[in-house]
Amino acid sequence: MEIYICVTLIAMLAGVVSGIVGTGSSLLLLPMMVSAFGPKLAIPIMAIAAILGNLSRIVAWWGEIDWRATLAYTLPGVPAASLGAHVLLALPTWTIDCALGIFFWIMIPVRQHVKNNRWTLSINQLGFCGGTVGFLTGLVLSTGPVSVPIFTAYGLSGGAFIGTEAASALLLYMSKVSTFAFQGALSMHVALIGVFVGGGIMLGTLSSKALVRRLTATHFSFLIDGMLLISGTGLLYSAWLTC
Repeated sequence: MEIYICVTLIAMLAGVVSGIVGTGSSLLLLPMMVSAFGPKLAIPIMAIAAILGNLSRIVAWWGEIDWRATLAYTLPGVPAASLGAHVLLALPTWTIDCALGIFFWIMIPVRQHVKNNRWTLSINQLGFCGGTVGFLTGLVLSTGPVSVPIFTAYGLSGGAFIGTEAASALLLYMSKVSTFAFQGALSMHVALIGVFVGGGIMLGTLSSKALVRRLTATHFSFLIDGMLLISGTGLLYSAWLTC
């Protein structure tokens, strides 16, 4: 029982962080989830929890979601996420986690370069990115940090960014979880743990809305860079645990 209480409290904290930055709850929870339930159960558990966490961000920022961007991103992203999940069930994930961890670190200076040079994405380019990120979402624990520079380059920030990224991620994770269930990799026990953890994330996320409204663009950018650093470290740690 103590481990469940501890997981809930940390899930709430992760929900606050992801509610402010727009991503990162899964990777912040990863070390405890692996320690408590083992690496093979951590990914489907966190996939369930991610659905609830993204749902809470949608509820919090419903009025600011860019549905056109969401549709363009998820039309290619949903089938790509299912394909990635199929590959995940057949291949070891530690090498992918390691590669993405390094990629997230590299994205910090790249994001600054993009920002300084005013790089932007069109709606068609957003769709291409959605297909790529969808496939990666099926493969690894979380690709939220990858979507950060994509949606910000499209021109979204603050609540519009958080809500749109959450709506897109929700559909990608639903595709991933559906594939797990179809392949027999999602038991009722795992689903219940995921709901338990996701509930904690939801509580934390819904309590963070007031903080987001107080953030300046500079603060928001700083927090995103910090999350990319933490997320990259989390993926490398995950690779080390599962290799």
